[in-house]
Amino acid sequence: MTLKIVIDQEAASAPYEQLRAQIAERARAGVLPVGYKLPTVRGLAEELGLAANTVAKAYRALEADGVIETRGRNGTFVAAAGDAAERRAAAAARTYAEEVRRLGLSRDAAQAAVSDAVRAVYGD
Repeated sequence: MTLKIVIDQEAASAPYEQLRAQIAERARAGVLPVGYKLPTVRGLAEELGLAANTVAKAYRALEADGVIETRGRNGTFVAAAGDAAERRAAAAARTYAEEVRRLGLSRDAAQAAVSDAVRAVYGD
């Protein structure tokens, strides 16, 4: 299995963001299964014609999102991203709920703010 990553140098988004998004999407869709070993930073950089720092930045972002995990000298692997993403979303939701309660907003106002934000990001 190959990653089949395509970096569009003319795109509005930075190459590291394109790389991050493509790996994340493939991991979440199951195209890259949990435990799949990713290429080394240097190897992927050479394959894509990118600087090693660009690939490293994408890998750091993916690791922070829980999509991949680095196992020292053993390499970098696709993690069980769904669980990590759900845990982070639940933690963010709790932080939001605590903050709006401190601000004195009603439950309805808090939920309306969330609905507006989700609609703005995801569309109708």
